[in-house]
Amino acid sequence: MLSHDEFLIAALVEAGMLSRDRADMVLRHAQEKGIEFGEAVVALGVLTARQVAIARAETSEHPYIDLALFDIDFRNTALLPRGSAESLRAFPLFVLERSVTVGMENPLDLRAVDQLRALLKADIDPVLCEQGALRALIDRAYSLTGNSAGAPRARDGSAEAQPGTDDASDAREPIVAAVNQIIAQGLDLGASDIHLGPDEHELHLRYRVDGALRSHQGPGLAAHTGLIQRLKVMANLDLTQTRRPQDGKFRFAQGGRSVDVRLSIIPTVCGENAVLRLLASGANIKDFPTLGFPAGEAQELERIIENPYGMILVTGPTGSGKTTTLYTALKRLNTPDRNIMTIEDPVEVRMPLVRQVQVNPEIGLNFAGALRSILRQDPDVVFVGEIRDEETARISVQAALTGHLVLSSLHTNDAAGAVPRLRDLNCPAFAVNAALLCVIAQRLVRRTCPDCARAATPKEELLRLFGAMGQGGQYVQGSGCGRCGSTGYRGRIGVYEMLRTTDGVRAAIEEEASSDEIRRRAVADGMRLMWQNGLEKARIGLTTLEEVARVVAVQSTAESEDTGERDVVRRLAA
Repeated sequence: MLSHDEFLIAALVEAGMLSRDRADMVLRHAQEKGIEFGEAVVALGVLTARQVAIARAETSEHPYIDLALFDIDFRNTALLPRGSAESLRAFPLFVLERSVTVGMENPLDLRAVDQLRALLKADIDPVLCEQGALRALIDRAYSLTGNSAGAPRARDGSAEAQPGTDDASDAREPIVAAVNQIIAQGLDLGASDIHLGPDEHELHLRYRVDGALRSHQGPGLAAHTGLIQRLKVMANLDLTQTRRPQDGKFRFAQGGRSVDVRLSIIPTVCGENAVLRLLASGANIKDFPTLGFPAGEAQELERIIENPYGMILVTGPTGSGKTTTLYTALKRLNTPDRNIMTIEDPVEVRMPLVRQVQVNPEIGLNFAGALRSILRQDPDVVFVGEIRDEETARISVQAALTGHLVLSSLHTNDAAGAVPRLRDLNCPAFAVNAALLCVIAQRLVRRTCPDCARAATPKEELLRLFGAMGQGGQYVQGSGCGRCGSTGYRGRIGVYEMLRTTDGVRAAIEEEASSDEIRRRAVADGMRLMWQNGLEKARIGLTTLEEVARVVAVQSTAESEDTGERDVVRRLAA
């Protein structure tokens, strides 16, 4: 009788996915390493885990289930002890009356099916799952629920408590595993933040993915205190303090992955609320085109940052990607012949060669004070995390005028608004004119999910709002799938406008003109507004007009109509 591996090899060769010679090579590798053929063919990169799983399902005549497409109830861990799930390589996915759909690596293992039938005391419907995905599900589900012993399920669907679990040493390990799984899941989802917040009867676990919060299954409310204590230990915070906010930072490493985590804990009426910010690594900083800068603006920005002195500002609300843009510029400038120094609150991305200073108000180290000290350190490039006050603004402008390249951020709605903001901070018009090189305003819009994107025609009112009626485009819309959490979007990309200090803009600054007048002159000199960049990205299928309108609000369109710029804007958009 042929073994399961031989069935799989025959199916792959017959389907033309694998040649006989390559199959023999993979088989020899599997025998040398003592692993199954399916694992070897994936490890060698010959086929993907999904391709192998689908081929297994065809040979075994059992359905294939892609676990990424389903929200599995972690409470099903109460039906099967963890040891049995790991040894039998199986997990109860769905429960319907007396029938249980069980995900397995090998549904043809009749011994395992018989054991599962006896343990679950129900009819078994085996389905095949990818090995890696199934093992990750088992690890995550049991770690988050703590049902390692397989407690019997109560009538209301909750897991009954097991005797003999009061010992602190027994309880500590599940809490450690749960915290590790919560952070690891955040990394898998590409989350920027993890929210762990208690209510009266429930502990909510939410991940901010692509700027939106998504609820996920997590530990029960009983685990809340232990989770918070574990996070405090990791961040070296005061374990006895529960009535005052605390902030800390730690590095999380698991499975060859590492990330810096910023922890914020604040007391609420239902207990301590924790938010974990997963900080980007310096290795993840790419280049301007990757961020979404149009080709012309990317080349212009690369030319501008090569100036030996002057000021470059990036504006936008919190969470609009300003820091990433500034760090992309720093990475471009970061060479051994330049002394780059930063002042940040906090330091979010660590970069080699760059001297990074974190402000500490408790000891009087603020942006202005740190900036004065940094200017005595012979810097070529100075990065000020944010210009918040008059003193920091004036010192930054002076530094830009005295031979330093200064990069910083401001909170304004658009690029033109940065000039009146500097004026409000008592920076003279002549100094701003002499120092300012360019201002970049930006927002982040969600990318259309490539796995479920379909051609679509935008609503007429949106086309009219963007002035795109009768104009062509490859518009798409995501229908929603498991890989994008049924949102139709996956990942984010920036939309930008870049105000250069042209002669017209300088004249407007000198006249202390309003932001509307500065914008009008910048558009006349060739500036493309933020919503136009969003329209271009929607036309080529990177995002949708709905998303651009949600984030940018297309306010500039109405303003352009009022000031007679609409025709100029329409020509630029075309």
